[in-house]
Amino acid sequence: MPATVRALRGATRVDADTREQVGQRVSELVTALLERNQLLPDDLISALFTATGDIHSMFPAEAARGAGLGDVPLLCAQELDIEGKPERCIRVLLHVNTDRARAELHHVYLRGTAILRDDLPE
Repeated sequence: MPATVRALRGATRVDADTREQVGQRVSELVTALLERNQLLPDDLISALFTATGDIHSMFPAEAARGAGLGDVPLLCAQELDIEGKPERCIRVLLHVNTDRARAELHHVYLRGTAILRDDLPE
């Protein structure tokens, strides 16, 4: 199969809105997405991060640059304020070049965020 653009989703939460914890959790999420899908930063086209409105300490994209995505175009936005959804939540949508089929890719939901996509297999 020739290389094509695919999208990967992921999410995590922070216990406290601090630069240290946002940095650690974004790094953990990015690392898990790359490792689980056997991707390198050069495979990434771009990434869109969202954060719930209760995260103010740092842009998730800033944390991602610190985690090795400095050459990847990154963008942040505020997540919709939906009742009953996780607080202090950071989500990501990665656009990747890959020759793998969509079904071979694995989304990563860490630290209680799997409830966002309970329709996905583990």
